[in-house]
Amino acid sequence: MSILDVKSFVAGQWVAPDEDARSIENAVTGAVLGRAGNGSLDVQAMLDHARDVGGPALRKLTFHDRARMLKALATELNAHKQALYDLSFATGATQADHMIDIDGGVGTMFVFASKGRREMPNANIYLDGEVEQLSRHGTFLGQHIATSLHGVAVHINAFNFPVWGMLEKLAPTLLAGVPAIVKPATATCYVTELAVRIMLDSGILPAGALQMVAGGLGDMLDRLTCQDVVSFTGSADTAFKLRSSEHIMRNSIRFVAEQDSLNASILGPDAGPGTPEFDLFVKEVHREMTTKAGQKCTAIRRILAPEPHVDAVIEALGARLSKTVIGDPKADTTRMGALVSNSQKRDVLEKAAIIGAQAERVIGDPDNFDVQGADSTKGAFLPPMVFHCADPDTATRVHDTEAFGPVSTIMGYSDLDHAIALANKGQGSLVASVITHDTDVARAVAVGAGAFHGRLYFNNRDSMKESTGHGSPLPHMVHGGPGRAGGGEELGGIRGVMHYMQRTAVQGSPDILTAISKTWVPGASEIPAPAHPFTRHFDDLDIGETIHTDPRTISLEDIEHFATFTGDTFYAHMDDAAAKRNPFFPGRVAHGYLLLSFAAGLFVEPNEGPVLANTGLDTLRFMKPVQAGDSIKVRLTVKHKTPRNDEYGEVRWHATLTNQDEDKVAEYELLTMNAFKP
Repeated sequence: MSILDVKSFVAGQWVAPDEDARSIENAVTGAVLGRAGNGSLDVQAMLDHARDVGGPALRKLTFHDRARMLKALATELNAHKQALYDLSFATGATQADHMIDIDGGVGTMFVFASKGRREMPNANIYLDGEVEQLSRHGTFLGQHIATSLHGVAVHINAFNFPVWGMLEKLAPTLLAGVPAIVKPATATCYVTELAVRIMLDSGILPAGALQMVAGGLGDMLDRLTCQDVVSFTGSADTAFKLRSSEHIMRNSIRFVAEQDSLNASILGPDAGPGTPEFDLFVKEVHREMTTKAGQKCTAIRRILAPEPHVDAVIEALGARLSKTVIGDPKADTTRMGALVSNSQKRDVLEKAAIIGAQAERVIGDPDNFDVQGADSTKGAFLPPMVFHCADPDTATRVHDTEAFGPVSTIMGYSDLDHAIALANKGQGSLVASVITHDTDVARAVAVGAGAFHGRLYFNNRDSMKESTGHGSPLPHMVHGGPGRAGGGEELGGIRGVMHYMQRTAVQGSPDILTAISKTWVPGASEIPAPAHPFTRHFDDLDIGETIHTDPRTISLEDIEHFATFTGDTFYAHMDDAAAKRNPFFPGRVAHGYLLLSFAAGLFVEPNEGPVLANTGLDTLRFMKPVQAGDSIKVRLTVKHKTPRNDEYGEVRWHATLTNQDEDKVAEYELLTMNAFKP
């Protein structure tokens, strides 16, 4: 079998490994399958290429352009999944593991593509929060914006997920408009290299947007600036060494870390043997111990059960684990493959021995287990091992030592407060799960343990059929945790994009803020509409285009008819004496929704035209009551425009209702879908 030369992609060129390259072994056979690393890489050329070529090209694109780019990349990777599967078997991963790594990574890109189109503007400035009124009359305002960093993101990834680990960082980075240099772990970098080749060969990415280092980074991190970001996944020791370097600290270089995590799963006090929750708990622990051979940053390392149920959990878990077929990951019958390397196998055994000094191994024997279709002495195979810690209050190593493999420790708790205290002994984790049908238990854990965990996963008989699992980070939700887990936050939807952008407070007049944000701000100049805006196509409408309607007087008959017609006979509309006893009303008042209906009647163009649909109403506020005899009129302004597809776009209108004294009566934003010009 030929040896793979895993190359780096440097400033537009693929560079082969040199004579000092590191060997990479097949996790299943132990044989050398490839080599990677080149100590002569021109890291400054990589940084310059990213900053001078990739960054400007990405920043020219809008968020929607970048989102479409992500979707195209995900589609391309999806079309080449089988090639990635075939190569990834050598990492020890099963087909089920591939679904998490490869399919999960592609799915993450699709989610960020969707969120970029739905939640971000078709612009290159992101508005973070609402406009702040900084002056009495509204002539001086403030707004937080976020813009792309003018640097490069250096992604240092772990060995366990060579595809997902790259894509979950890459998707928000590219959406932010920042180029990336990815450095996969050497043990599985050959799978990452194929994924990078697929993306680069597609021609979808602009030059300089993506580069890759197979092997070491050299002194790249010492050449970073305040505009660069390091996003790291790996051990706490390595993270500390990197983030505490003088150059990183002196230049305040952003460092996002996801590292060691002693994740816990709590069997609720209500979830005894015979309940659906008990069976679910055992199933979840089994899955987290065997998926990727336990090589997951979110795997369950500490199993917490009520003291009376510890033996039952051990018995049930042992029965499930004994049926788990360990062996050649390509075999359909295999349920758990190998660890990534024999070096990793030795590390897990060393860490298991440390845990074993304070706990008793009750399931699994690394010296006596079956492996199907492979040689257990050559491949990096281990059986699932469960330890029982009888005294978790005084034991320390079960709470501070992570064996990154199929190893977990069970411990009993006396009451829920004790369970929470034990979970928090991990001093910060990525996730803790609670299997309970008692909502009070869930709330107590959220209050007591939330500060120590990046994610709390609750599951029971009601949600078990659709839940995604304890160990599944989702692109919609934050992935990261405090303390030992690194203090970082990845994913989390648009929150993840913000790591690669700078939040800036801008202050100025309404016209200045409107020009910067491309979103009309109340108080900014109005553009008189050349025709009724509802007769104008999406392309023709200008931000700030405004109409002012004629007034309409509200009569008592209007109020009573609306009450009778809708059934809304609330006393403030029908009983003058009762309304006057209410401190908010001077007497009988018009319904708020009557005012909205009349407002629509004042500004709507009834004839067929480019307005296709009214799709929503946001930020509605009623400011002042309207009585019979008062009049209302409307100012309607084009606030923002967002293309949605090739046929139409979304127009956000700012509507203000005022009375005969020019006092604001109501304010809201109307959403319509407007057709493009044919």
